[in-house]
Amino acid sequence: MPSTDFKVPEKYRYQNGFNCYHETEAIQGALPIGANSPQKPPLGLYAEKLSGTAFTAPRHENQQTWLYRILPASAHAPFATKESATYNTNPESKPFEKIYQIPNQLRWDPFDLDETVDWVHSLHLVAGAGSPVMKSGIGIYIFAAGKDMSEREAFYSADGDFLIVPQHGVLDIQTELGNLLVRPNEICVIPRGIRHRVTLPEGPIRGYILELYQNHFTLPELGPIGSNCLANARDFQAPVASFVEDTANSYTLLSKFAGHLFEAKQNHSPFDVVAWHGNYYPYKYDLGRFNTVGSVSYDHPDPSIYTVLTAQSDHVGTAIADFVIFPPRWLVAEDTFRPPWYHRNTMSEFMGLIHGQYDAKTGGGFQPAGASLHNVMSAHGPDATTHEKASNADLKPQKVGEGSMAFMFESCLMVGVTEWGLSRCKKVQEDYNAESWEPLKPHFKRPEGKESKSGANGVQRMIQDKATVPQWTSETTDA
Repeated sequence: MPSTDFKVPEKYRYQNGFNCYHETEAIQGALPIGANSPQKPPLGLYAEKLSGTAFTAPRHENQQTWLYRILPASAHAPFATKESATYNTNPESKPFEKIYQIPNQLRWDPFDLDETVDWVHSLHLVAGAGSPVMKSGIGIYIFAAGKDMSEREAFYSADGDFLIVPQHGVLDIQTELGNLLVRPNEICVIPRGIRHRVTLPEGPIRGYILELYQNHFTLPELGPIGSNCLANARDFQAPVASFVEDTANSYTLLSKFAGHLFEAKQNHSPFDVVAWHGNYYPYKYDLGRFNTVGSVSYDHPDPSIYTVLTAQSDHVGTAIADFVIFPPRWLVAEDTFRPPWYHRNTMSEFMGLIHGQYDAKTGGGFQPAGASLHNVMSAHGPDATTHEKASNADLKPQKVGEGSMAFMFESCLMVGVTEWGLSRCKKVQEDYNAESWEPLKPHFKRPEGKESKSGANGVQRMIQDKATVPQWTSETTDA
């Protein structure tokens, strides 16, 4: 800290800053000066506008990028359905992919690596809510792949923005706007519609994806924290222009559209953008640079202080999606139960573990590459082992989470679970409750010197001294 010591060194250059207006050219002079769409763009390129928001969105929300490319993105044959019977990642596309809203706390064992599939075919929808057709809600995926995408292939999702959280392996992502190397303890966001290709320079990959069907991710407001801390804007990295000049070979363009897979053929590389300028682009972030804040007196603050990125609903302060992390940090609070408290939440919480051990789940069931889901108002909190340790710990200043990184996808929506997530993956821990919370024991002790009386239903009622206690129980009450 304050940056991750990656085993695999960086190989690309980047532009720094979150939601900044960037411009970059792979060949000097490729960007037009002053105009976006001149009659004849420099170098014989085509000008193409990529809009991530409506033209009329407020200026502070508007996201667009101008691309200067060898051939426009529209130069392809019509799309045709591909594997429509087996490839389905739409949570509301019944009966092909049923989804179940259930109140049970759920936890999954580590998901398997799959060396037989590439990036596109590794996507498994675990849970979600809403509909990409209506541009509302989210989808939560596990990916596990062992093969590079074809050299002449590109993929994009028309359904939403991909927030990618690698857990194992390295993703080398070629996009229309340039290249990203994404390693465990980094995240990247590939906005809706941006074409990309994923290769695996270090072998099989595995991780998590939050697809945002509505709006885009932003940095959370800091309020009384001030102008810095949490994820600082300067630490986000966007690619520089890099292009492939090939108009002699056939390429396949794959599209995830309404949860289904389509393909089209074209006779030129999709990665032919020589220059671009704008604020709609893929980006990545090193979680090791997160500047954690917390209590230096007493009590455990809400986990919202660990929010990296957010996507707000129409009601300010209520998120369609928050991306929250639990990084290594110091705990110094006095006379305080330091792990997260037991709670029930109007938000849904899907958690994953990149590496290490999460400090609220020390019993061993929550493992790297595994996950948990605590849905709307499903009670949860530290397991019995963690509660016992934390209740009796010596409250010295303590560094927790060393070598660990847990995260949470949080949403105000009631998140449903797919058949793959509930049964076909064969990773659900049936003994989650029995291991975590059923072993909890009562520690309640009546104050000495207080009488009690059994009511008609056999429940012991405290008889309080009405001279000293404002609310007291009448001795004649027996129900």
